[in-house]
Amino acid sequence: MRLQKLLDRMIPRYARFPLLLTLALNCAVYWGSRVLSPGLAPVNMTIPWDARVPFWPPAIAVYVLAYVFWAVNYILIARESRARCMRVLAADWIAKALCLPFFLFLPTALVRPEAIGEGVWMWMLRLIYALDTPDNLFPSIHCLESWICWRGLFGCRKTPRAYKAFSLAFALMICASTVLVRQHVLVDIPAGILLSELGLLLSRLFRIGGRDALSPKT
Repeated sequence: MRLQKLLDRMIPRYARFPLLLTLALNCAVYWGSRVLSPGLAPVNMTIPWDARVPFWPPAIAVYVLAYVFWAVNYILIARESRARCMRVLAADWIAKALCLPFFLFLPTALVRPEAIGEGVWMWMLRLIYALDTPDNLFPSIHCLESWICWRGLFGCRKTPRAYKAFSLAFALMICASTVLVRQHVLVDIPAGILLSELGLLLSRLFRIGGRDALSPKT
């Protein structure tokens, strides 16, 4: 009983299925696109500016902590109200659905450096490289997810301003980490952010969650 009450306080019941659906849709788009791939030749979208970005393995810590950041922010958004929960999660679903055609018909790939060396950062980097192949890069889901997590939280009245400021800073750090550890190239970052903004715009136009689900500022 106590555990149930604790769970109810942490994650409202109305949000549990939508949150699970968000996770399932993310996996379906990212992994399912590989199953449905028509086998087109991958495109290398590297631009000259990518050569100026340093390779910095410690950024893998931020890259991995992104998963915790998403979970915390989505729970905070869900606790704000049912309307806010549905509006922001719907924006995520729309953005992920828009990712699928890119993954299928504009496949991208990059050549990653060898993760050679000792220490915890190199160990984490080798682990991520082994688990996550360098494809499905454009747009960056890491950037898309992080941006929606900040934008969706921006208008939440129950969340302190200090944490909102931290969320913006950390979302930008996540975006930077994707290129610092050579999981993405630079053009993947604005593509992910633009798709997240498009998802938010469409969820607002469709009035998902009601007129007051998001403030005019978000």
